[in-house]
Amino acid sequence: MYQSNQEIVIPDLDHRPRLAITLGDPAGIGTEVVLKALADSNVGQGCDLTLVGNRSLLLENYTNLKTNGNIDFLPNPADLSILDVSLEDNIKDKITIGVENAASGAASFAYMEGAIAATLAGDFDGIVTAPIAKSAWKAAGHVYPGQTELLAQKAGVEKFGMLFVARSAHTNWTLRTLLATTHIPLCDVPKMLTPELMSAKLDLLVECLENDFGIQNGTIAIAGLNPHSGERGQLGREEADWLIDWLEGEKKKRPNLTLQGLIPPDTMWVKPGQAWYGNNDVCAADGYLALYHDQGLIPVKLMAFDRAVNTTIGLPFIRTSPDHGTAFDIAGKGIADATSMKAAIELASELVSVRLGNR
Repeated sequence: MYQSNQEIVIPDLDHRPRLAITLGDPAGIGTEVVLKALADSNVGQGCDLTLVGNRSLLLENYTNLKTNGNIDFLPNPADLSILDVSLEDNIKDKITIGVENAASGAASFAYMEGAIAATLAGDFDGIVTAPIAKSAWKAAGHVYPGQTELLAQKAGVEKFGMLFVARSAHTNWTLRTLLATTHIPLCDVPKMLTPELMSAKLDLLVECLENDFGIQNGTIAIAGLNPHSGERGQLGREEADWLIDWLEGEKKKRPNLTLQGLIPPDTMWVKPGQAWYGNNDVCAADGYLALYHDQGLIPVKLMAFDRAVNTTIGLPFIRTSPDHGTAFDIAGKGIADATSMKAAIELASELVSVRLGNR
């Protein structure tokens, strides 16, 4: 499904990509979107897929969807490869479809731990994660900003990032947006941004474009922080005080790259929007570096809400996830959209193939 803006040639592999798919919060829509994705015969072709979750809860979800969800076809879990994650009865008995609580958080955390451990042990080449609820994790005693930070901690990496990838159904153009800061309050963004952080995120984006998408000497657009990128200090000092100098230094260090910026945030997304919806004359960038969560994700979700994929870069393995939440309000009703989960599986398979081919 996904294509780079440059042609990728994937060589023959010694083995098919092996992907672990966690089922996410068992009270949410994770099981539904995973099973719906696997009902599409085009999903997972050329790779080996293993579901990671509690087998009995998976069967309960499956039975409920078949009975109450009015879904024509779902693959029977009995026919799927499953890494069964055991849960204590006092956890399983407290899990109810559509109800977020500490038990559902404990279960989804255990699924993640199982998938990560098996991947680090060499059983899988990548992980596709269904949605979890951060508040349920916290209620269960697991305080992490999200799955990304748990993955990085378990993998032992300090430099990592959240890259959002989506391919336009209109033009096949691929949008890639990296966040410099992620799940923090807006008032903390200026405190977190430093030249060192920006350089580390730019390093990650360049390496990802080269190693995972086959894009050498790419074009990267970088947003300003303040309205009009600060208007020479009139609307904010960060650009004038250090961001402009930082970018000029990076341009000198990276002469083979085209670094555009600092682009005013309100015009940063004009060219991506045109490339997404059909203006083939637009020279959009290969990657976009946004400085905070909503600056990057409002345009991503506006253009690609049902097909964007969250990709954690900087890990020793591939990790993708659909760019939506647990949707407890519609869980178990059979109406969840699996488009983003399909895209997450397909992108993970492609990226694993590229990495294996580059070894």
